Amino acid sequence: MTAAEAAPTAESAKPAAEPGSVAPAPGAAPPRTPLVARAAAELIGTALLVAVVVGSGIQATELTKDVGLQLLANSTATVFGLGILILLLGPVSGAHFNPVVTLAEWWTARRGGPGVTPREVAVYVPAQIVGAIAGAILADAMFGEPLVKWSTHDRSAGHLLLGEVVATAGLILLIFGLARANRLQYAPVAVASYIGAAYWFTSSTSFANPAVTIGRAFTDTFAGIAPGSLAGFIGMQLVGGVVGLALVALIFMPGRSAE
Repeated sequence: MTAAEAAPTAESAKPAAEPGSVAPAPGAAPPRTPLVARAAAELIGTALLVAVVVGSGIQATELTKDVGLQLLANSTATVFGLGILILLLGPVSGAHFNPVVTLAEWWTARRGGPGVTPREVAVYVPAQIVGAIAGAILADAMFGEPLVKWSTHDRSAGHLLLGEVVATAGLILLIFGLARANRLQYAPVAVASYIGAAYWFTSSTSFANPAVTIGRAFTDTFAGIAPGSLAGFIGMQLVGGVVGLALVALIFMPGRSAE
């Protein structure tokens, strides 16, 4: 499923950059936040996100047999949970919760923009993956399910893989488009709303996140994905990330900032 980076603080609340320093990107973590704190925010945030996704899926299947209502309950819980997590942890780590977002930010930094360093990528991505696995186990524990049981939900069909490309490309376009337009203060609402919509308009129900995808393989419940489907989903998410960055470069060309 998801993820995103944002700091909800207003522009007027940001401290002025010191002479000669590079100002942080809108929505980026404060420059003096220790890396260990940012890693903890990414781990805990991703864990809670997956706990919301998996836990609400289990709850939904226990309350109704109607698959449409199950998906509605699952998507609604995810929208609210993701928005809150971005709002809370965005000022600490950027609230990526998603290796594709982290890699995309590293790429933009590599090309001269603000963003994470290779060292930070090497810390963020494992923290996100560990957090996702922990979140799935936590959700199973809360509902009395086996703590680790590989999912049997095969999601390897070609149309589902296409759905992941679309979902991830749209997510990256949204996050980095908001950054280019200096609108990242709206990210908690915008990103959560996009993921909620993508649950319904993509065939894959919008995982759009390699860490969350891995975590969901550890639970044989409504939100699970079979381990055999992981490689295809993650590969298409990475492709979607590249497509998303290409769309950002095309749409938000230098000198064409939002009014």
